[in-house]
Amino acid sequence: MIENRPMATFVSHTVLILGVALIVFPIWVMVVAASHDALRLTQVPLPLLPGNQFWINLKLLFSGKGFSAPIHLTLLNSLAMALMISVGKIVISIISAFAIVYFKFRFRMFFFWMIFLTLMLPVEVRILPTYEVIANFGMLDTYAGLSIPLIASATATFMFRQTFMTIPDELMEASRIDGASPMRFFFDVVIPMSRTNIAALFVILFIFGWNQYLWPLLVTTDPDMYTVVMSIKQMLESGESEPMWHLIMMTALVAMLPPILVVIFMQKIFVKGLTDSEK
Repeated sequence: MIENRPMATFVSHTVLILGVALIVFPIWVMVVAASHDALRLTQVPLPLLPGNQFWINLKLLFSGKGFSAPIHLTLLNSLAMALMISVGKIVISIISAFAIVYFKFRFRMFFFWMIFLTLMLPVEVRILPTYEVIANFGMLDTYAGLSIPLIASATATFMFRQTFMTIPDELMEASRIDGASPMRFFFDVVIPMSRTNIAALFVILFIFGWNQYLWPLLVTTDPDMYTVVMSIKQMLESGESEPMWHLIMMTALVAMLPPILVVIFMQKIFVKGLTDSEK
């Protein structure tokens, strides 16, 4: 029996509403700023209600004003980088986890823990030697240079390993009796039973790749390879002129849309992949 406590309900709902307001308010300010002209954003107090310049600012943004590279090109670069990182992480991690769980070979747990220990070596720690390797291979200002150093994922390998360990051994034995090869078992049994986990990881890794800033800043010097996050930073560093805050906020708003759309369209699978333990 659940007790009815009006005061506790009121307090919990109040805390939730305040938390949502704290998160939504900066986004609302960004939307409002994107709908005013540059002059209005230099006046005090700052507006808190939308203006009538939203579509004009959007047109100015896609016309290329204030950018060293067109916005549609930076969005394409960010999309390519995010997709290559997320898909690459999932493919490599799921294959390595499958080998660790289903193949018996010497030192397999040693290799697993070596993979897991790479969590203590993020890109920021090994950024100089990684940059040197990418430069020596001639992958500066390329999609490969943007994504390959970020593809390996110990976290995804660990999550897939835990998922595979929940798959009953009877399924593997039945596949072996039916004459299925290891890769046939992988594609016909393991992959279908892991699709929710794959979807959940894809959402997380896509947002991770989309939000990258430091690594693209180092490996790209060609404006045609800039990502949208880099473009926002460059608009802030406008030299002697005042930053065009209306276009900066519009750019930030446009940059938010792809990750939001990915989360919306994959929400059900994403939540199921994080909570569903039935196999």
